[in-house]
Amino acid sequence: MKWNLRLTAANKGIWKASELQRSLAEHGLVISAGKMSGLWSGQPVSLKLEDLDVICVVLGCEIGDLLIPEPEKVRRPGQEETIWAAAGSGTAAPKVIPKRRDGRSLPPE
Repeated sequence: MKWNLRLTAANKGIWKASELQRSLAEHGLVISAGKMSGLWSGQPVSLKLEDLDVICVVLGCEIGDLLIPEPEKVRRPGQEETIWAAAGSGTAAPKVIPKRRDGRSLPPE
């Protein structure tokens, strides 16, 4: 998912995080400066559904304006094999070297 708060806010004429923070507080959602900074400039790790409701009301938007699906980033079972088979270039797929849980490569077989 792509978090699209800044663009959605800009489309509503809100250009500063502090301006949005004040509007949210007027609607009962008090957010700390640190959390507001994370919402404004990054991708939130977690967000309450009730908070999303308030954000949507303040910005006059739908949830789909704030959260944009990116299904192409989802790895699907068998996807690598399909991609290589579909390429049909006759080139062998690169060798995959398994890694241990600690991140180090396993010795060759």
